[in-house]
Amino acid sequence: MPNTYTQIYIQIVFAVKGRENLVSKKNREELHKYIAGIIQNREQKLLSVFCMPDHIHVLIGLKPSCSISDLVRDIKAGSSNFINQQKWIKGKFSWQEGFGAFSYSKSQIDAVINYILSQEEHHHKTSFKEEYIDFLNKFEIEYDDKYLFQWVE
Repeated sequence: MPNTYTQIYIQIVFAVKGRENLVSKKNREELHKYIAGIIQNREQKLLSVFCMPDHIHVLIGLKPSCSISDLVRDIKAGSSNFINQQKWIKGKFSWQEGFGAFSYSKSQIDAVINYILSQEEHHHKTSFKEEYIDFLNKFEIEYDDKYLFQWVE
């Protein structure tokens, strides 16, 4: 009986609500592990994750039976609940609405992983806004500025 074989690599990017710097370095690794668990429980393959204080990059191998929107919803809801239960911040933590999802070929995976893991260094030179708009332009995605994330200038 024939089976389904796929190779789908997606980088997902989304931001903290209000673009506040709420994810501290001391909690980053625990958050990464929690997000890895969410992805694993959805039977997807985590290739890389890195959370900056105000946004996150996740690279996954996606099965075609999984909706990207549903997976991002689960990652955001689960990680928000986890952060709030841990009481890492005063008040309520949440992610902004929306996300970016960008596809890659197998030959690009190592470079994307290195890029994600080098986020701290990268953001010494480039703002998140510049980075995100660069993704949209590089992938030739039409967008309206008023529907992008809230930016901290």
